[in-house]
Amino acid sequence: MSFFPGQDPAAGNAWQCDAIKQVIVPRSVDLGDGFAVRRALPSAQSRMVGPFIFFDHFGPAEFRAGHGLDVRPHPHIGLATVSYLFDGEIMHRDSLGTALPIKPGEVNLMTAGRGIVHSERTGTEMRETGGPIHGLQMWVALPAAKEEMAPQFAHHEVDEFPIVRSDGLFARVVMGEAYGEKSPVPTTYETLFVNMAMRPGASVPLDAGHEERAIYTVRGTIEIAGDRFEPGRLLVFKPGDKITVKAIDDAHFAILGGAPMDGPRHIWWNFVSSRKDRIEQAKAEWKAGHFDKVPGDEIEFIPLPDK
Repeated sequence: MSFFPGQDPAAGNAWQCDAIKQVIVPRSVDLGDGFAVRRALPSAQSRMVGPFIFFDHFGPAEFRAGHGLDVRPHPHIGLATVSYLFDGEIMHRDSLGTALPIKPGEVNLMTAGRGIVHSERTGTEMRETGGPIHGLQMWVALPAAKEEMAPQFAHHEVDEFPIVRSDGLFARVVMGEAYGEKSPVPTTYETLFVNMAMRPGASVPLDAGHEERAIYTVRGTIEIAGDRFEPGRLLVFKPGDKITVKAIDDAHFAILGGAPMDGPRHIWWNFVSSRKDRIEQAKAEWKAGHFDKVPGDEIEFIPLPDK
């Protein structure tokens, strides 16, 4: 996927809560058929939160019969993609030979390392009938020492993840450790990703153990220290402060973060690296057709952007 144009919208308010570093309003693009994508990272305010260098929220939308998602084969280096669905289904194929659908509550973790190619499409059956689509696509940067590791793919079923339940609260610990639970998903760097749902009036503390933390509001309104936040906001917090999140109505949000990255990262199109020359190399290799093909999806591909 490539960046879409336009300036980041401004949040426009001062917040009472001293723990809030930034409130990011994502850029939004309608790709047709009512299918909207909101990009919260990278932004002018925050390039990264922990290892998270890219954060897209797509949907909710309903594809009509005969329509669907068609992200043609494209390359990645220096990152791992994290795909998580709230609704619908996406067929993942990659140059390792993986061909696997992802469904709600499951995780696809594709580690690009020195280079991988993948496609994401609506499967044949769902395309015939039409259906919903809603979820998150995130990238985590790899530590410098592992940027050139061998590409890998891991799929985790929904019942693998630990669940935290209390009065009016449901949390699935998808990556990292939170609320006394640990995800089975292996990571190359300290990473946190929790899917949280709360009933009106419920509250939950946000662990201060991770130096970099953020909340992305998917649905409903939440309150923090007297400030209320609507859906479609990325709240980036200062390190070390204890925070309590309260649901004003039925709320759904994602918690993400981890350790600060081990140095700055360059990002261009689908490439991430600690070295500019490595990105130039990847651009030349994709343009020359030197990346591996995706079995079962060899014909189409996304060309290298002009700029």
